[in-house]
Amino acid sequence: MSGSKCTRLTGALVKPVLDSVDSVLFDCDGVIWRGDQAIPGASQVINLLKESGKKVFFVTNNSTKTRKMYAEKMTTMGFNATEEEVFGTAYCSAMYLKNECKLEGKKVYLIGSNAMRDELQAVGIQQTGVGEDHISGKQIDWANVDLNPEVKAVVVGFDEHFSYTKLNRALQYLIQQPGCLFVGTNRDSRLPLEGGKAVPGTGCLLQAVETAAQRQAQTVGKPNRYMFDCVASQFGVDPGRCLMVGDRLDTDIMLGSNCGLKTLLTLTGVSTVEDAEAHQKSGCAERQGMVPDYYVESIADLLPALQG
Repeated sequence: MSGSKCTRLTGALVKPVLDSVDSVLFDCDGVIWRGDQAIPGASQVINLLKESGKKVFFVTNNSTKTRKMYAEKMTTMGFNATEEEVFGTAYCSAMYLKNECKLEGKKVYLIGSNAMRDELQAVGIQQTGVGEDHISGKQIDWANVDLNPEVKAVVVGFDEHFSYTKLNRALQYLIQQPGCLFVGTNRDSRLPLEGGKAVPGTGCLLQAVETAAQRQAQTVGKPNRYMFDCVASQFGVDPGRCLMVGDRLDTDIMLGSNCGLKTLLTLTGVSTVEDAEAHQKSGCAERQGMVPDYYVESIADLLPALQG
């Protein structure tokens, strides 16, 4: 094992690193696929890791799909994956609200997707808020909009129908309902796309609600360790023998650092080696958490060691 961080994982280095772990966590977009295209060789890597006895899990900050939807997408792409191995923020938020906030049988105001609604319902939590929110009338009394008295928390995920109306309704719940909890899926501020394009991420919506409420939400997704705890509690994962593989330094690699995991950056997504080296040279303690132990051009670089 190399003593220095940000080491290229190649050749004879690969097998000892893989031998040192029992479990591997993979981010999805930018790591095992890009959009609707699998990264070449990725399905073979996942399937061979499993054949060699490793536990493999998928951890994603995307809250627009249920575990079932992810498992179906993976199967279509040739990955040997089950619903139970997928930990997205829609599912992890539902688990957090059920187990940590004790909201089973209760109701939340949801700024989010149909997938979040479905994952909440699966653990016995009802929601109001999904879909478009229109208030009619020429003179709207914004400070006195209708609120559901049963709502115990405001939950913010990705919502293509986000609006001033929803922002205001969330604020009114947070300031008018005593003890109203405030939970967000993740803080990713933008989602990079092919060709240098990008779209706003959930973090933008969450920050809007936080700014209005003058209050910070508890987030569930990466780099918050709750996501790893979700996996570890269900499958008995030992952090000292676990590898986190991702393409983003601020979410994937930071999650690994926060949880004491080995970390591997793959260069098929967002972050670059130059980004990692800049963090390493910064002298800032927090930024050191975004420096991976290893990096590869693609997770397909692991194939020779797995096939050997």
